[in-house]
Amino acid sequence: MFINLYEKFKTFMKDNLFFVITILVFALLFFIELPYDVEMPGGIIDLENRVLVNGEETKIEGSFNMAYVSVSRGKIPYIILGLIMPDWEVVKQSDSMYENETVADAEKRDKLELEQSKNYAIVAAMDAAGIKYEIEDKENYVSYIAPEADTDLKIGDNILAIEDNELKDIDELSKIIQDANDGDILKIKVIRDKKEKEVKAKVYTEDDKKYIGISAITTFNIKSDVNVEITSKRQESGPSGGLMMTLMTYNSLTKQDLTHGKKIVGTGTISLDGSVGEIGGVKYKLMGAVKNKADVFLVPEGNYEEAMKVKEDKKYDIKIVKVTKLQDAIDYLEGLK
Repeated sequence: MFINLYEKFKTFMKDNLFFVITILVFALLFFIELPYDVEMPGGIIDLENRVLVNGEETKIEGSFNMAYVSVSRGKIPYIILGLIMPDWEVVKQSDSMYENETVADAEKRDKLELEQSKNYAIVAAMDAAGIKYEIEDKENYVSYIAPEADTDLKIGDNILAIEDNELKDIDELSKIIQDANDGDILKIKVIRDKKEKEVKAKVYTEDDKKYIGISAITTFNIKSDVNVEITSKRQESGPSGGLMMTLMTYNSLTKQDLTHGKKIVGTGTISLDGSVGEIGGVKYKLMGAVKNKADVFLVPEGNYEEAMKVKEDKKYDIKIVKVTKLQDAIDYLEGLK
């Protein structure tokens, strides 16, 4: 029986060798991943059911939407298409990462930046709406480690204490480093993978200032009589949705409808003081907004010229509004008819 099966298999392979090899080659092409990404026009995310105030959604006639860039990892077929398609672009993965950072590190950093962005959005919206709150339970996470750093800290470490001093604010870390001597080895207590761990970092001097070669992102809880929750999906990350999350939150807190029935799409980071920051991939975000029939595209000042050039080149019929701070966007939307 086994001999017969073997003979049939040999006959099949002999008669279909080219077909089998072709299938194997195509399968390998989709499994092999090169260190490139393919960026292309993205889409939008409606925030109506993403922002809850005291557990409830705010119904509006129009919509507030975050814009995003569609990205495919460097599978060979996508790279080939990226070199052919006019609105696709092949980019090195390293271009979206810091020096001395892996793809996994960059993904951790992007997740941390999203959580921080949610907190900033709530604070900026509450400030604009005149709602009282307190910031508590700060947690400081390592988001970047410089190439020159001499430390066993890792991206995503939650810093609890430094030199046995409990760390409540990231400014305290900077003060302890400045008070140390060049070459000192500082003991740092962190939580990593849900376990406490003691690590070390060496102090070094550069331009008359001391460093241990890390950056940190701070997250916190917001205590208020008004409870605001911003939800996100597992695959979402990064800080570029900050402006739109803030606008949806502000709209919900003030119980109004700033959309006036229009589809509002935008992008931009948000700071605690309401400043709107520049982002990457604005052309793909604008293309996604137009594809989804947006009426208005809100864009940071630093991305405005590029967005306008794309609009003119492609003859898009969409209103592009430049914003430098949250209040600019609010003022514009309040004037919509």
